[in-house]
Amino acid sequence: MRKYFQFDELGTNYRTEIIAGLTTFLSMAYILFVNPLTLSLGAVKDFPDELRIDQGAVFVATALAAAYGSILMGVLARYPIALAPGVGLSAFFAFTVVLHMGIPWQTALAGVFVSGVIFTILTLTGVREKIIDAIPVELKYAVGAGIGLFITFIGLQNAGIIVDNKATLVGLSLLKDGNTLLAIFGLFITIVLMVRRVNGGVFYGMVITAIVGMIFGLIKVPHQIVGAIPDISPTFGVAIKHLPDIFSWKILGVVLTFFIVDFFDATGTLLAVANQAGLLKNNKLPRAGKALLVDATAVMVGAVFGTSTTTSYIESSAGVAAGGRSGFSAVVTGMLFLLALFFSPLLSVITAPVTAPALIIVGVLMASSIGEIDWKKFEVAVPAFFTLITMPLSYSVATGIAVGFIFYPITMILKGRGKEVHPLLYVLFVIFICYFIFLRQ
Repeated sequence: MRKYFQFDELGTNYRTEIIAGLTTFLSMAYILFVNPLTLSLGAVKDFPDELRIDQGAVFVATALAAAYGSILMGVLARYPIALAPGVGLSAFFAFTVVLHMGIPWQTALAGVFVSGVIFTILTLTGVREKIIDAIPVELKYAVGAGIGLFITFIGLQNAGIIVDNKATLVGLSLLKDGNTLLAIFGLFITIVLMVRRVNGGVFYGMVITAIVGMIFGLIKVPHQIVGAIPDISPTFGVAIKHLPDIFSWKILGVVLTFFIVDFFDATGTLLAVANQAGLLKNNKLPRAGKALLVDATAVMVGAVFGTSTTTSYIESSAGVAAGGRSGFSAVVTGMLFLLALFFSPLLSVITAPVTAPALIIVGVLMASSIGEIDWKKFEVAVPAFFTLITMPLSYSVATGIAVGFIFYPITMILKGRGKEVHPLLYVLFVIFICYFIFLRQ
């Protein structure tokens, strides 16, 4: 096993890789509790219960998808990169697709599955590089940062910090409610841990917030910590059964968004973590095809289990910082996700005030790509800015992407740089214009 994972060549050992795998798990374990609450719209009080996805089933689906993706990434691609359902895409799934667009979660899962199929086909055929080249880097950064702003906005709402205001649409709450104060406390604790570079700071912040909530009677104390694995049948295989439902322009737009966001998020994460670990050779990623194939199949497998898009996690960098260099650390992370299946009773203590700080902090991390955009070039700044601002204001990732892809060809042509725009961008320009005129409801 040491030879297969190239321990000697990479200068690592079992102890280091196990510690790295544990560190990565603790850094991303929050998704086990954030994902079920997000996908079930648990923080939305007036949403009909019969339209909600089952939280227990999503908990199991999240753990299984993370275990599958992480273990396969470690064994097949041999990279210290873990996978799990992405927070940004979970928020898009729940708040934009299900809540805002009114699409049933069953159909949305089918859309996730199809996006994974597309990702897999493009990976196997080598079209990935052509698509990456077609989309301008500024829009890639803007999409990631825009999702970060959107997630933060959702977190602030779930915390009760930002509330409805008839005069200004949104405003600051009175900050008197106990749950809001608990969320503010959790945000402060999480910020302290993150600033102090504590591995798993987001996870530990959730744990401390939940404990304080129980002490002050804001959260009910669970009767047990370890329990039976919840029933996954409410979500398992639903994506396959509802594949016929996706054949509409409305749903296909959702599928395109799932695909685009995961496509670039996965690619960026793989390159960033591999570069940190010193695994890039001549500025290229060895076994990139295998890594992207794992990421693509994990999307399909996760959808079949019953969760939103599974993707590579930037939190894997915490494990790399702890010394992880081989795929063995990813295998360790995956095994820990399987072990976590027995801790489902803790779901009852993970309420909106507990998860809100995690969403806000993850939003901060994702918004860091704003600095990569060349704001001095106005023809670039305009589409990037509209992409960023439209996502939270329209409560839709898809709308933000559409607006950015419409403005980019326009500003580039006006600047005399129209020839630099890839033909694919002009095709998307026409598609999104038609979407806003004829198809958007």
